Amino acid sequence: MERYGEVLIIAMPFFMGLILLEKLYGHFKGEDFTPSMDMISGISSGVTNGVKDILGLSISILSYKWMVEHLALSEIRSTVLVYAIAFVVLDFQGYWVHRWAHKINFFWNKHAIHHSSEEFNLAVALRQSISSYINLFTFFLLPAALLGIPVVVIATVAPLHLFAQFWYHTRHIGRMGFLEHILVTPSHHRVHHAINKEYLDKNYAQIFIIWDKLFGTFQEERSDVPPVYGITRPAATWNPVRINFQHLWLLVKDAWHARDWRDKFRIWWMPTGWRPADVAARFPVPKIDDVYRFEKYNPPVSNRLVFWSYVQMAVTLLFTAHFFGNIGHIGSPGIFYYGLFIFLTVFSYSELMDMKRAAVFWEAVRVAAGLLLIYAQGDWFGAAALIPGIVWIIPAYLALSFGASVAFVRLEFYRRPIVSSPPAG
Repeated sequence: MERYGEVLIIAMPFFMGLILLEKLYGHFKGEDFTPSMDMISGISSGVTNGVKDILGLSISILSYKWMVEHLALSEIRSTVLVYAIAFVVLDFQGYWVHRWAHKINFFWNKHAIHHSSEEFNLAVALRQSISSYINLFTFFLLPAALLGIPVVVIATVAPLHLFAQFWYHTRHIGRMGFLEHILVTPSHHRVHHAINKEYLDKNYAQIFIIWDKLFGTFQEERSDVPPVYGITRPAATWNPVRINFQHLWLLVKDAWHARDWRDKFRIWWMPTGWRPADVAARFPVPKIDDVYRFEKYNPPVSNRLVFWSYVQMAVTLLFTAHFFGNIGHIGSPGIFYYGLFIFLTVFSYSELMDMKRAAVFWEAVRVAAGLLLIYAQGDWFGAAALIPGIVWIIPAYLALSFGASVAFVRLEFYRRPIVSSPPAG
């Protein structure tokens, strides 16, 4: 966990810098594909995913370490060639895990967050899952285990393979010549994120586009079919925690309401989007039928709320950086308390971004949790050694944050109709 935290500390400024650079470039070019609220939601999703990974809130039914120890046919040293082989094997695994996530109802829940944005920009790359608690697909790494590729090689290559998927989430880069035949490019990935019928369920590859061409899932971006982004059952919220569990909640409700007992069990493993006929008739769910005629989720908000959302995101990134950089020092159970506080922070301010009056309640819960943590420690997870006045700074920030939430709800949201929870799916 500590090593991964150190890697994320290095990666965070790099990702944030490129996201802001893309936004500035789009602004000055007159083609800003990174709306502020969408960007903040995406970055916030990346925060929750990073915290979840650091906390190790998932288990593997079959671990790679076990496969190497029990199934390896040979033992090889960690050379440059071995790292290259590991990268290719991870990419092969990534293709199939990605493809199954799109094809099976239950697995779609952990991937829907990544497609939930109705834009396509670098912040979309950070929309990663917090709803996957069981790793089922380690067996795809069997070729690496049989070769005896060391665990440390896989552990080193895995984050590099993930980070290498960041750059192609952009609309500002066109075709890339001969690289289009080898690598996944922005053009290829725009197709993957599109909901046009011509593009659905295509281009699953993560680094090498050869997998799609080999297994029949490749689709070139067409000049006559501009990609339309999102999911066919819109998320209709900026809250990344809610988005992570929308589809799962729909499956739970559909299984409960299904009259046929077979449907109650098979719904989980049916193709993505499948619902029992009787349930779909009694409990319809909004779905985009015409991708060229639907209203994107972008409710009008004041410049004050946009500015405050940026402030909250920036403060959250500071909390997250401190968390990632001090995992070993904080220890357990402190890291879980800290992680919960960060989750509450993201949930609270993204509820405010959605203009929900319940944001005041969630902000009150967050403030109470923060004050309780300071009272119990007499510190903020060791930060007093770096910032002596931290035990006063954080309560002051929490008070300001709570006051701002109340002000927004009373002065800006009060006369608006109550915003209900978005439809699941």
